[in-house]
Amino acid sequence: MDGKVKKQKKHQQKHSGPKAEKKKVKQGGSVEEDERKRNPRAFSVQSAVRMAKTFHRAQDIKTKKHHIPLVDRTPLEPPPVVIVVVGPPKVGKSTLIRCLIKNFTRQKLGDICGPVTIVSGKKRRLTFMECNNDINTMIDLAKVADLVLMLIDASFGFEMETFEFLNICQVHGFPRIMGVLTHLDSFKNNKALRKTKKNLKHRFWTEVYQGAKLFYLSGMVYGEYQTQEVKNLGRFISVMKFRPLVWQTSHPYVLVDRMEDLTDPENVRTDPKCDRIVSLYGYLRGTHLKNKGQVHIPGVGDFQVSDVNFLPDPCPLPDAQKKRALNEKERLLYAPMAGVGGLVYDKDAVYVDVPASHVSQLQEEVRPTTELVQSLIETHATLDTKMAASKVSLFSGSATLDPTDISEQTREREGFEEQRVWDPTTKRERRKVVFTQEEEEDDVSRSSDSEEDDSEESDQTDDEDDVESSQAGADCKEKAAGGAPPQKKQKVEAETGSSAELPVFADSEDDLERSEEEGEAGTPGDSGHSSEEEDDEESEDEPTEDKELWKQHSERESEEEEEQGALKWKEGLQQKAAEAFLRQQEAVPNLRKLVYGSVVEVQECEEEEEELGGLFRVSRPQKNKKVQANALDCSRFHPDASHDWDVREMLDSIRDCFVTGKWEEGQDAATLLKQDEELYGDFEDLETGEVHVSHTENTKHRDDDDGDEEIQVKMDDEEVQKNKRMEKKRRLKERFDAEYDDGDATYFDELKEEMQKQAELNRAAFEDMDDESRVQYEGFRPGMYIRVEICSLPCEFVTNFDPHYPIILGGLGSSEGNVGYLQMRLKKHRWYDRILKTKDPLIFSLGWRRFQTIPLYHIEDHNGRHRLLKYTPQHMHCGASIWGPITHPGLCFLLLVQSVTGVKANFASQATGVVLDLDKSVTIVKKLKLIGYPFKIFKNTCFVKGMFNTVLEVAKFEGASVRTVSGIRGQIKKALSSPTGAFRATFEDRLLMSDIVFLRSWYPVSVPQLYNPVTSLLLPAGQKDSWSGMRTVGQLKHDLGVRNKPNPDSLYKPVVRAPRRFNPLHIPKELQKALPFKSKPKQQQPKGKTPRDLLRPSVIREPHERKVAALLQALSTVHNYKRKKAHKVQHAKHKEFLQQKEKDEEAKLKRQREAKKKLYRMMGQMDQKKQRSSLKGAAKDD
Repeated sequence: MDGKVKKQKKHQQKHSGPKAEKKKVKQGGSVEEDERKRNPRAFSVQSAVRMAKTFHRAQDIKTKKHHIPLVDRTPLEPPPVVIVVVGPPKVGKSTLIRCLIKNFTRQKLGDICGPVTIVSGKKRRLTFMECNNDINTMIDLAKVADLVLMLIDASFGFEMETFEFLNICQVHGFPRIMGVLTHLDSFKNNKALRKTKKNLKHRFWTEVYQGAKLFYLSGMVYGEYQTQEVKNLGRFISVMKFRPLVWQTSHPYVLVDRMEDLTDPENVRTDPKCDRIVSLYGYLRGTHLKNKGQVHIPGVGDFQVSDVNFLPDPCPLPDAQKKRALNEKERLLYAPMAGVGGLVYDKDAVYVDVPASHVSQLQEEVRPTTELVQSLIETHATLDTKMAASKVSLFSGSATLDPTDISEQTREREGFEEQRVWDPTTKRERRKVVFTQEEEEDDVSRSSDSEEDDSEESDQTDDEDDVESSQAGADCKEKAAGGAPPQKKQKVEAETGSSAELPVFADSEDDLERSEEEGEAGTPGDSGHSSEEEDDEESEDEPTEDKELWKQHSERESEEEEEQGALKWKEGLQQKAAEAFLRQQEAVPNLRKLVYGSVVEVQECEEEEEELGGLFRVSRPQKNKKVQANALDCSRFHPDASHDWDVREMLDSIRDCFVTGKWEEGQDAATLLKQDEELYGDFEDLETGEVHVSHTENTKHRDDDDGDEEIQVKMDDEEVQKNKRMEKKRRLKERFDAEYDDGDATYFDELKEEMQKQAELNRAAFEDMDDESRVQYEGFRPGMYIRVEICSLPCEFVTNFDPHYPIILGGLGSSEGNVGYLQMRLKKHRWYDRILKTKDPLIFSLGWRRFQTIPLYHIEDHNGRHRLLKYTPQHMHCGASIWGPITHPGLCFLLLVQSVTGVKANFASQATGVVLDLDKSVTIVKKLKLIGYPFKIFKNTCFVKGMFNTVLEVAKFEGASVRTVSGIRGQIKKALSSPTGAFRATFEDRLLMSDIVFLRSWYPVSVPQLYNPVTSLLLPAGQKDSWSGMRTVGQLKHDLGVRNKPNPDSLYKPVVRAPRRFNPLHIPKELQKALPFKSKPKQQQPKGKTPRDLLRPSVIREPHERKVAALLQALSTVHNYKRKKAHKVQHAKHKEFLQQKEKDEEAKLKRQREAKKKLYRMMGQMDQKKQRSSLKGAAKDD
């Protein structure tokens, strides 16, 4: 053992199997090709019929996979996929959602309230929504679901809620459905588990489609499903493709994940029942949503949208990077209704969500990550109060400065005061700035100020632009604190004491920015970062031309103000235009701001700046980089004087800018045309072989015969050009062939290619526009996170809000807000055990709406008449007419339920159908039978009364056909004068007075106009599934305990019939004579009384005879008793004997069977011996 070394087993390569096939493919060979080469006969056609069948079957399978291609309208950043988790109570819906969230985001979520949005991958987000055991929630979520996870308790089997939801999905457009089996750990026997899985899988396939995916969650570990099974389910969800549903792709809709009440608290305090202003948040899905449109909230009603805005995406997709998985920061989770989300964005604010558990902690237990938020929450005094109470001293030993003193000084210097004004539109107090020094501003300066304010507000989005000057920063703080827009402060010049006027209007955006800078800093070229000393010094360095220009401008305006009644705008138009042009030429765009989005200049190094006392810095405006840059700025144009275009020298200076001018040799038009003719003038016709040479080429041949070298170069050029032309023609031919030759492409491929091109066109239409402009043209596109503001919502919607019930904003079309008559085709559901009665109120689910209405059922006869039906047919479609919201035919399907209150014993869906037409012209008629009685009868003519009341009614029905109960047909002829309403009619045969005449007519029936929306979301929290609308008379009597007094004629009574007395049969004497003897009536005398002499006399016994008779009777009684007793004993013995005999027979049969077995065994052994001996003999003979 010591000398032996154990050899390692040599690796054995795979020669077959999937690994070997992969290696062969990598090496360059195909497995199928090798097999074909090795055994070609195995792959040859053995039977043409079988081959044709195989080919047809393959084509059928391929064709079944085809769908009608639709235009892909999904945006580049699609909205999250809506995944609805459905199932009966206590089946594990919340646990599955928590496990999936933990699988994707590595976070645990407690209570599942409302939609939960997560990022599952680089290009997909998921929104999970739990469906309650409520028919209203099932109907609403079936309309918006992209994927349904249907949980089934395997230990119990399918429940009625599962089939109800499947039926709802089939009616409203079938989304993708995946089944999930839970409670599999309750099975102890593997055989029973396998059998249950198989039965449930095949039943699930029957309801959904063959091959529908069914997942098995085998058991739970520490209250959660197994990690690997949840991971597999998450992988399927992440890569699943979805078929666009027609209703969803043609209507915008929002699954609301956040709700805010914007109603003024004062109004709520004074009137708690007032209508509320509510903003709803969520991802837009479906198609584009226009502002100010109509929406329907299922369970609430129809509303007008007052405002729509798009917000930053709270759960954005990660940036496009080449990586396989997401990092921890990109695994986002957004569930505002469940209290998860951190930052919540709004239109004008950002909210930080801190759970209540963090607030209740002590300061020592607070982690460093939330110290800032905790300090903000625990602050009792505002920043303004703290600043007002604070004091500062600039130098040691100096007096402290109070903020009130500084504010008074600044107000005296700047000349404005603060005034608090209540704004009724925004419902808050605003701080208005009132100017005290110069109140007499003319309209021109006011308009310029308003333009400056607008531009300043638009620039506040950039962080760098917010800090333009110390005053501008103060204005921004003031706006953030009080909400008032920043007001411009007027500069006061120290030398003249008059304010410098700004331009009346701006010729461009850059001019407007420049005018703002001039109004703030006092210098046309400065950006507003210098102090007041710099402003004064730079104002001296301004060009004299600019000063004169502004001076002339102000003088001209003062002169115009003095003139009253004259048309001032017509004076000096030429001069105004020239000055505007000069300003526009001088106002060069700020290129740095356009490129970098910032005008903040790089600060000079600290080494170059001089400091005094460590507190103040010496300003050197001549060394300022901005001034140096402006001094050498070549992009700025300073015109000395206007151009005089009458001078010839000025015209000659721009003459070469046009086509007719003198250009350079390489840019001249004539030269370029000549070069083109030289390059492309020659061509060869490939069909005829003829070579066409250009005119310039021929002239060259005639003129240039200088040397052989030039000819050789020319021949080489011709070859190059010829090859180029050949290559060009070849490409054109390939393009032509590709366009007109079908090749392997089918109609289906062409259709898909056409849809793909349309989708690319749709994307490219608004691709380069920003979101603000794009929204104005096409509306809010799907995938945006929007905020929808709705006014006049019922107060119960807010007070009874429950996040476990979904809120859906369904967009309505232009005509879907109207109400009218709808014609539809419906069929009673096969699982509903009762037929439907006409005029019974039903709840319809039609489009986004759920409403109650009264249907009329009818069927169309062969002559086009719509005949009213009292009940729906058992196994047949019928027509129905209702009064309800207008819905486009064929798009929206409907579902009918009798009641949405609680859990019913039978199937919830009563009937399903489809909208056919929106027409009121369909007239529904019902049968009406008019009855009359004959009062005078002639041969075939009869007078009938009681059918009509007036002669006019008879005249209306002249010529109508009537008939009797016995089947005799007739016709109405003419009305009679008396009695009123009687008429003359002719019949096929003579009538009797006992006949009844009836007329069959048709009476039009009107559709009841009832439209009662189901407002289940307005009910209190625990009663949202107890909405009740109109009830039938039977339901009302049942609920109120009212019993009808029955009609006496309808009660069952014992039938009492009087005995019928028949007359004796009377046969004439002549007939009696002709009858044979046996048929002749016999004249028998009735029996009389027996005479007294024939009656038998009664026997009277003697005393001795009575004793003998009594003794004999006693003896016979004793004898009969003994005989009965002996018979019973004999019967019992016989019964025992039969039982014993039966046992003996069984034992005998058993012995016989054993003997037969033994005998047969011996006979079989003997036969085997004989067979073996015969085989041995045969072998010896051989």
